[in-house]
Amino acid sequence: MKAVVFSLGCKVNSYEGQAIINVLEQRGYAVSDKPGYADIYILNTCSVTAEADKKSRQAVERLKKFNRGARILVLGCSSQNNADKYLSNEAVTAVSGVGGKIQAVTRFLDGLEGDYGNELPLSYEDNLFPAATKTRGYIKVQDGCNNFCSYCRIPYLRGRSRSRKIESIVREAFAVAEHSKEIILTGINVSDYRDGDKGLTELALALKDVPCRKRLSSLECEVVDEKLLNALKESGFCDHFHLSLQSGCTEVLKKMNRHYTAEEYLDKVRLIYSVFPSAAITTDMIAGFPTETEQDHLIGIETAKAAKFAAIHVFPYSEREGTNAVKLPQIPKSERTRRASQIAQVGAILKQNFITKNLGREAVVYAETQKDGLSVGFTSNYIKVYSPLKVGEMCKVKLVEPYLDGIKGELL
Repeated sequence: MKAVVFSLGCKVNSYEGQAIINVLEQRGYAVSDKPGYADIYILNTCSVTAEADKKSRQAVERLKKFNRGARILVLGCSSQNNADKYLSNEAVTAVSGVGGKIQAVTRFLDGLEGDYGNELPLSYEDNLFPAATKTRGYIKVQDGCNNFCSYCRIPYLRGRSRSRKIESIVREAFAVAEHSKEIILTGINVSDYRDGDKGLTELALALKDVPCRKRLSSLECEVVDEKLLNALKESGFCDHFHLSLQSGCTEVLKKMNRHYTAEEYLDKVRLIYSVFPSAAITTDMIAGFPTETEQDHLIGIETAKAAKFAAIHVFPYSEREGTNAVKLPQIPKSERTRRASQIAQVGAILKQNFITKNLGREAVVYAETQKDGLSVGFTSNYIKVYSPLKVGEMCKVKLVEPYLDGIKGELL
């Protein structure tokens, strides 16, 4: 029997998708994470934007074309957001939400159909065990979010923040390190990690003896302090910080319900550089947020320049029903696109500046994939490197010249 587990959206969804694959393989299925012919399909959906919802619904139509007689289970954030849109599709066999994904898969494999419900969990569900990978391994440490940013539906779809026990994380980290030379801690809001009175600092220190390189997936600037940064450095974490900004204008940040100013954000950027001088700081920015003026937009760009980002992921603002931001006066979509393009152009210049600054340096690269006769991997500060290393190798190389979207590396 063949199965496809198709996950859209964030790294948390990918992690959960891999855990579902592990369950199916233990039940004897030949499983792929790529769309193709199968006897059953499990669609792990995303709802971070209206476009993500649309792509999730389109994925049902895409999958059923491979085998119109197949059974399809839909779960995840999009079906949590609106289960009826999937239940009304005659191609869909069963629908669940965000919670209890493993239990939903088990019920599906046992032949149950219909609506499995979408009650959100109140505590962390520690029953996800992805199969080992040969390159980077993701470890989920947290789920849910308490921030309630005015543009975001995730707290309503993923539920309140809940965290995994440190002991459980450490056990998985040692297991992953047997197969992978790098692990990435991921979650919906990793900055909100709590195990009783212990937070990210204590978690980082608990992972100190795990024999591999470590990386954080994303951070909010409020959690950054010297104690955390020193713990990360001591425990072998990479000098790459994805520090979510969203807007570089304080007035817009207030309307986003983000609890920091642009200057406070830049203070945390300067603190990171003081502890990790070669750090790459990357970020997300939203263009054309409701009520954002041209002056607000330009102030945001100046903040991005001051932060000296290594990369910017920019998104035009997307209306989400049920959020406070959708009630505000909206910027025309054409203007959102123009502003996003302008931020992207600035981001491209900042990325090139960062690459240029690293030319001539020696860096440890973890080779993960292959392209055009060269391996593709990353330095600790997340520069993409094309080199003669074999996939799975981690070695020091010299960063010699710009190449494609990264740098070409020579073996030392």
